Amino acid sequence: MIRVLVVDDEALIRTGFQHILNAAGDIEVVAAVSGRQALAEVGRLHPDVVLLDIRMPDVDGLTVLERLRALPRPPVVAMLTTFDTDEYVAAALRMGAAGFLLKDTDPEHLALQVRTLAADGVVLSPKVTSTVVDGYLAGRAPAGGPVERLSAREREILVLLADGLSNGEIAARLYLGVGTVKDHVSAILTKLQVSGRVQAALAAERAGLLRDRR
Repeated sequence: MIRVLVVDDEALIRTGFQHILNAAGDIEVVAAVSGRQALAEVGRLHPDVVLLDIRMPDVDGLTVLERLRALPRPPVVAMLTTFDTDEYVAAALRMGAAGFLLKDTDPEHLALQVRTLAADGVVLSPKVTSTVVDGYLAGRAPAGGPVERLSAREREILVLLADGLSNGEIAARLYLGVGTVKDHVSAILTKLQVSGRVQAALAAERAGLLRDRR
């Protein structure tokens, strides 16, 4: 069972996400709370995944994210936002968010995205724009250079990683061992000079590797 905590300032959003996710047989929303309650509830309930509103009136979502990431065993955190061009998104990704979802995400896709997050996959709204990508990568190495250093197999794995597949799913898709995929992912992160899968996915987006798949 995947344990999820929903953090949003709007009761309607919290209730809606709770009903949708609880309808999936393998997901349980252990609590749906406002921002000020988030840290205490994470400490009490130890959820696997936190869906965290990026903008809240009582406490800033980025502040909550920073504190969650500082925990000894932090949960996977994905940010909830109303706009795909929210300027806070780039900052959240730099701080270690595992991705972001728009609040109008199709209910049929929400459970799948939570499963992807729980499996350490990448979740980015299909409406990710160049504004978000460029905002995240601003000041980093030029987009084309690091990607060009990847082998053909590494590029293939990077595209699947950016599509949100976990290591196990990539292994099954390419008929490789999970350990082999882990080694490739580690090499990809090193060559791209990034620290996580979301950052690698955004580098792939900016380099145009996903253009034909959108």
